[in-house]
Amino acid sequence: MNLTDVIRRPLITEKTSILREDGRTIVFEVASGANKVEIKQAIEKLLGTKVAGIRTTISHGKIKRQGRFAGQRSDWKKAYVRLRDGEKMPEFLEGA
Repeated sequence: MNLTDVIRRPLITEKTSILREDGRTIVFEVASGANKVEIKQAIEKLLGTKVAGIRTTISHGKIKRQGRFAGQRSDWKKAYVRLRDGEKMPEFLEGA
C-alpha cells in the first residue's frame, strides 16, 4: 500500500478544529485496511513530523433512502494523530 493510499484526507469539522487548537492533534480519514504502524509511517514521511500516538475509529455508514429505495454508505476509518512535544503542525493544516 502506497503512503498516499493510506491517508485519504484531513478531516476538518468543528470537533477536529477544537482538537487542533492544542497544536498537537490532527485527524485524518485513512484507508480501512491500514493499521497504526502504516498510518504512523505515512504521516512521518509525508508531513515530516514525529508521531507520539495514534487512535483509530471505524465510522459505520448511514442507511440512506431515496423514495422507496434504500442503500447504505460504506464504512470508513479515521485516525487521531498526536504529534510529539516540540513538533510543529504542517503549515497547510494551520489555517484550515
